[in-house]
Amino acid sequence: MNIKRAKEEIRNSIEAYLSKNEYGEYRIPPIRQRPLLLIGPPGIGKTQIMEQIARENKLGLVSYTITHHTRQSAIGLPFIREKEYGGKSYSVTEYTMSEIIASVYDKMEQTGLKEGILFIDEINCVSETLAPAMLQFLQCKTFGNQKVPEGWIIVAAGNPPEYNKSVREFDVVTLDRIKKIEVEADFSVWKEYAYESGIHNAVISYLELKKEYFYKVETTVDGKLFATARGWEDLSQLIRVYEDLGKTIDREVIYQYIQHWRIAKDFANYLELYYKYRKDYRVKEILEGRISDGAVDRIRRAAFDEKLSVIGLLLAALHEQFETAWRFDQYVTGLYGQMKKYKKSLALDGAEVAENQKGGDAAELLAEICEEFAAELGQQKKAEHLTREEEHIQTEILHTLEGYRTELKGEGTAKKEEAFARVKEWFGAKTRERTAYLEKADRALNCAFDFMERAFGDSQEMVVFITELNTDYFAVWFVDMNGCDRFYKYNKSLLFSERQKGILQELAEIEAGGPF
Repeated sequence: MNIKRAKEEIRNSIEAYLSKNEYGEYRIPPIRQRPLLLIGPPGIGKTQIMEQIARENKLGLVSYTITHHTRQSAIGLPFIREKEYGGKSYSVTEYTMSEIIASVYDKMEQTGLKEGILFIDEINCVSETLAPAMLQFLQCKTFGNQKVPEGWIIVAAGNPPEYNKSVREFDVVTLDRIKKIEVEADFSVWKEYAYESGIHNAVISYLELKKEYFYKVETTVDGKLFATARGWEDLSQLIRVYEDLGKTIDREVIYQYIQHWRIAKDFANYLELYYKYRKDYRVKEILEGRISDGAVDRIRRAAFDEKLSVIGLLLAALHEQFETAWRFDQYVTGLYGQMKKYKKSLALDGAEVAENQKGGDAAELLAEICEEFAAELGQQKKAEHLTREEEHIQTEILHTLEGYRTELKGEGTAKKEEAFARVKEWFGAKTRERTAYLEKADRALNCAFDFMERAFGDSQEMVVFITELNTDYFAVWFVDMNGCDRFYKYNKSLLFSERQKGILQELAEIEAGGPF
């Protein structure tokens, strides 16, 4: 299965394992909660989906790459203890607590989360001395003589033997005690993630043309040549930073991430053309409504690869505007929630208004809101329940609240109703700014449709454009939020076209003596 389907299955399993009956007992007893084992090629996102699941389900996460551990760190150090059996004293070997088990308890203490995921990566690549401990771990959920705490689900991951010479095959006894999930690379699924995560559009549009290069591993006389999803994502981040710094990406730099000379060279050539098209077609001007006849005429006569690249440039520019609008919308929405808390703390409701107008420090009440919000943010950071973007948004909300408090204190507004009126006025400016971002993105989207209609009309290129918009998380969010008549028009046409293709395929099967 692909990584998206695997994520869904892991989440379903975890929810089932943590489900309790009316007596507060786990409906599936811990002894029957099989460890989940993900087997798939390296670099396809196995670790990332575990981070996402923990974040989305508000669970703790302790993650280890087991190949970095020795037998001692995994199961603990031996020590001698004196015990009495049948009236006689004996020296007995015991073990200190495993570093891994101790980390689970540390996580519980730091975050207050009693349930979580213990994720062990590269579990089938351990050393010979550690292999028995790993089998015991999967079969008995213990490291040494310490059990994994109840409420903590074991998820392990490993690579198939063709990708790693160190792989050890599990025996039937072990396999019969785990839930094995085999994962494979899938570009269409990765592309959804790529749009949401801000993967550079040059990478997305290139792989759309060369899907066979998304994940490729070859064994040659010179050794392993490979391109992986992880490599493309890391390269994407480097490209973005290099662009900001004015530095050049060449084939040698690309090969440091995409360790397959033919693919690295091909992408380097594509990237050079990508930058050329961005300059020649002036995408920024197109999205501002300044569409030249020369650009329209050139794209009509261009090769299909060039057309797709230019469409990719349009989509990349739109993506930035949609993401900016989304980010500011999330910021304003979060700030609005804190405004409601502040109003409640001021008790500006009904008969209480007159009493509250008599005095009180409105700035200090807002300071209390800030302290509470900061504490919640700190707890979420400790639990690692925020994405990087979410953390930035929450931090910006906190800074805004602190700014409001400073302004109120500086103005010396005494009455709470007057203080809230000032804060409401400042918040109103934020909502107008949010509207401006949405309107700017709306104009850009309609200008993009103007260009697409003039250049291609209702054609295959328009199908590509609509399909990619449907794949982009932020584009879908924007259309749901703001609407777009032309998007709905072409999207409906696309869906009808796809359905029509399905009907024709069914008819072809009937004529060929297919399933009927």
